[in-house]
Amino acid sequence: MAVRVRSAGRAKMTAGGTAETAMWKRVVGYGALLAAGTLALQWMDYQRVVRMHAGDVYLLLVATAFLVLGIVLGVRVFAAPSPSAFDGNPQARTALGLSARELEVLHELAAGHSNKEIAAHLHVSPNTVKTHVARLFEKLDAKRRTEAIRRARELGIVP
Repeated sequence: MAVRVRSAGRAKMTAGGTAETAMWKRVVGYGALLAAGTLALQWMDYQRVVRMHAGDVYLLLVATAFLVLGIVLGVRVFAAPSPSAFDGNPQARTALGLSARELEVLHELAAGHSNKEIAAHLHVSPNTVKTHVARLFEKLDAKRRTEAIRRARELGIVP
């Protein structure tokens, strides 16, 4: 319960401030009443527009339906097929006689790594990498790294 204390001609509210609460309730009530009135006016305006332009509204609905149908069909028809998993052409690998280690070196070459980087990745000496690269050149009938990588890509050994 609020206790009113008079001092110097002013009424002060204590213990909860009921005057402030009443004011906020009134503001919220008027706001809700204005919102309901605005909604009612908008609804009546919508009804008037629909009655006056019923043919246009139906045309809009049909056009929207065909637009959505066209988008859905276009996405399904023209969607890129999912890429198949890269298998590295096992027939070409066996025909060339590539070992597993040579294949690893070839993948590292295709990634653009140097002999030292390949040796570090595969935990072998750079001389071993040189040997594998020389064998790859022989088997792929290439004279340069770029030529070996191009030939391997043509055969589908590396992506």
